[in-house]
Amino acid sequence: MTTTPPEAPDSKAGNAPPAGVSCPRVTLDVMRKRAEFLAAARAKRQGTRTMMVQGRDRRDGDPGIRVGFTCSKKVGNAVARNRAKRRLRAVAREILPANGQAGWDYVLIGRAGETGQRPFDELRRDLSFALERLRAQG
Repeated sequence: MTTTPPEAPDSKAGNAPPAGVSCPRVTLDVMRKRAEFLAAARAKRQGTRTMMVQGRDRRDGDPGIRVGFTCSKKVGNAVARNRAKRRLRAVAREILPANGQAGWDYVLIGRAGETGQRPFDELRRDLSFALERLRAQG
């Protein structure tokens, strides 16, 4: 008879949210094409201490939110850039479905020395603040 160790994940849980937490049903797609990033670069932008957020209304009738992530070599070597992008992806998964606007594209750009080291709760606040400011810009 085999038993699973207590630290092993429960196979029944899957990716479901914890009990009592509701998740909005907004799709979050990742942008991969250069043209999509360039279109977002010509749109509204809002900077925070840890990231630059670019956002644009696609006006194509698709209610999903698309998001892209980028970090320049100013952020550091490949390890530092990948860490910053991982943190941006994690915060986007948490914040964008609830605070992002349906039908919009967002690009999150990491900042040197900040995105990789700043506490995660402050990253959340920064992204929420940037989204509020983008919405206020019209």
